[in-house]
Amino acid sequence: MNPERLSVKWVFLLICGGMAVSMLAVCAVLFAMTGHLCVLAGGILLTACALIWQFFLVLFFSRRLSVFAGGLCRTMDRMISGSGEPVHVEDGETLFARISNRLSRLYGIMQENRRKVDEERQELQMLVSDVSHQVKIPVSNLKMVTDTLLSKPVTEEERREFLQGIRSQTDKLEFLFQALVKASRLETGAIRLEKKSAPLIDTVAVACSGIVYEAEKKDISVTVDCPDDIRLSHDSKWTAEALFNLLDNAVKYTKAGGKIRVSVEQWEMYVKLDVSDTGKGIPESNQAAVFRRFYREEEVHGEQGVGIGLYLAREIITWQGGYIKVVSEVGKGSTFSVFLPWR
Repeated sequence: MNPERLSVKWVFLLICGGMAVSMLAVCAVLFAMTGHLCVLAGGILLTACALIWQFFLVLFFSRRLSVFAGGLCRTMDRMISGSGEPVHVEDGETLFARISNRLSRLYGIMQENRRKVDEERQELQMLVSDVSHQVKIPVSNLKMVTDTLLSKPVTEEERREFLQGIRSQTDKLEFLFQALVKASRLETGAIRLEKKSAPLIDTVAVACSGIVYEAEKKDISVTVDCPDDIRLSHDSKWTAEALFNLLDNAVKYTKAGGKIRVSVEQWEMYVKLDVSDTGKGIPESNQAAVFRRFYREEEVHGEQGVGIGLYLAREIITWQGGYIKVVSEVGKGSTFSVFLPWR
């Protein structure tokens, strides 16, 4: 028989039975040795008294345990429902106090987990809302164009224009999905940034190569001031992605004939990389919001984009222990400063 599976009732009966048998055996031995009936009667009386007092002792502890178990169950029910926390017991030496302290710690962990779940649920709802908003316009445009092609006769030139519009909208959807995949992989840790010592000028060159064509189309001059000898521990591929997003925004919101300047400074603990432009600038009230996912100002909705580039840039830099800040003035351009730690 496994002792761990015995109920309290059976343990009580076994103990009482063992005690009664032991005491009666001792009485029998004493009676055999002395031959006096009073010895046997006294032993039986003592055994009965011991059994009675043990019964009351067990009854007291069983009721105390029942009250404690009932209170424990009610406390745990309140913890599960989130309607209350355990009552703190001051005396730290008792078993009840130790259990109460552990329940308090468990309650705190449960509350923190609830808070994180609520935050994740709200973030998921916002993400679904943002994605649906971003997808709605391209899908509506695609439906409108395809309905026109299916229902009305069009010339070859009009057909080509419609097909170019379809291509533009599908490119926008593809860019959106790729950006979402990158953001998701960064947030979930599926992508691990590998920091290695490498010349920063190479990373800057890769980022600038992605905006050369668009800058030339708008006659925007791009200058780079980065010392060749600066080596930095960073993930070159993803840092170039972050810098490209900053440069791409600068090209989009800088008028034709404007200027973009990339400059690098070596500080004591950080390397500071500035991306400055002569674009439209950002109002001070909106500067804190530009790094939010899918955020776009009302007046730039005509420009191509989905408002996720700056969010990705901040995530990439933050994962490497750095940070981004922006200084801007409406009509005078913006400067996005990237700070990357040496190690």
